[in-house]
Order: sequence, then structure tokens, then C-alpha cells
Amino acid sequence: MIVLANLLKLMDMVTRIGTLRETSLHSSLKQLYARPGDLLEAKIGNSIIDIVRGELLIEIQTGNFSALRSKLTSHLHARPIRIIYPIAVKKSVMRIAIDGDKISSRKSPKTGRIELLFGELFRIAGYAKHPNFSLEVALIDEEVVLVNDGLGSWRRRGWSVEDRRMIRFIDRVVFEKPMDYLALLPGGLDEYFTSLDIAKGLHIRQSLANKMIYSLRGMEMIKQVGKSGRYNLYAKK
Repeated sequence: MIVLANLLKLMDMVTRIGTLRETSLHSSLKQLYARPGDLLEAKIGNSIIDIVRGELLIEIQTGNFSALRSKLTSHLHARPIRIIYPIAVKKSVMRIAIDGDKISSRKSPKTGRIELLFGELFRIAGYAKHPNFSLEVALIDEEVVLVNDGLGSWRRRGWSVEDRRMIRFIDRVVFEKPMDYLALLPGGLDEYFTSLDIAKGLHIRQSLANKMIYSLRGMEMIKQVGKSGRYNLYAKK
């Protein structure tokens, strides 16, 4: 009976991991942004929208932006859509055993910053230039709950993300037009610049600087004007 109980507990946790991985964070953000009179989880056409406020559609996206493409394609031409995207300024990690007992809790040395939005925005950069598109970054403190089930990625040595929780809401930053994203370029850039110049100016990884370049090009805020050594050379439009 003990073996069976443990097996059922394992199956339940695997199910939650697969289907409700980000439920707590998503739910907290939905409660935070919803206003009286809003419709929650409303069906618009073939889409389920997190928050409907009159003509405005609000989608809370805590993961991969590729999942937004079908909704943007279906509705952006007719109605304004705002994407809510959380970035953890501070993060803590709780590790639990398969039976739910807490193993450890620690603060992550990594700190979030607003430029991390380009890590996902590049996937839908072409939509971001549409006048009906806007994006709001929710800056938060977050707790990530990991479970030792052996089913997670090799990077986490088999630990799975069971949940993400918002510990504290800090601030919000709204991007309503492509020019707003351009303001995130580092100050002091020359007229012509490379992704390396952006990486050094913002003290970010080259890979994130490349996604920033890709996003701004997709929004037609910058253009390629040549090359500088092995790097493409860009200028603001």
C-alpha cells in the first residue's frame, strides 16, 4: 500500500509538472491585472484570452512567445492586444523531494533586467510594430520550485520545474510603440554600431545583444548598413 501511495503521488506530481508548470505565477499576474468588469479566460473566436477589457485583449505570457503567434495573427488586425511578460529582478530557488518535503531554499545570484524581454520578443518582432500591439513588463521577485523527480533537463540534473511563484510585484514598464524599445539601446553609441557595441554598452551577453538587434530590425527601427570586420554594422532608421 505504501508503494502504491508513493506511485500515485509521483503520477500526480508528473501531471502537475506537465500541465500546470506556471499556474501560480500566471494566476497571480491575472489577479493583479484584472479589473472589475473584465472577462477572464474568455473565448474570442477560436482563442481563449486571459483578460478581455472592452476591445482590449490582455495576454499574460510567462514562457515562449512563439505560442502567441496564432492569437496575434487572428486578432491583432482588429483589436488592441497587450502582452504581459514577467521578468524576475530577484529569484529564489526552492528544492523539494518527490514526496513534497522541502530540501533547501536559496537565493539565485542572477539578477533580472529589462533587456531580457528581447530574449522572447525576437520571436514575434514583426508583430511588435503593429499599432495595435503593446507589451508590458512586470518586474517581480520570483520563487522557482524544483522537484527531484529525475524528469527534468540535463542542465538541472534531472530536477523539474514544478511551479513558479510571484513573491513581490515591484514595477511595470510599458512599451506601446517601436520607438519605446529603441530607447533601451545603450547611451553613447556611434552613428554606426554592431551587436558587440550593444553587448559592451549594456554589459549583456552577445547572444542577447543579437536578439535585440533582430527585434529592432523586425520593428524597422534599425537597418544594416555594412560590415565592420566580422560583425554586421547597423544604424538607426
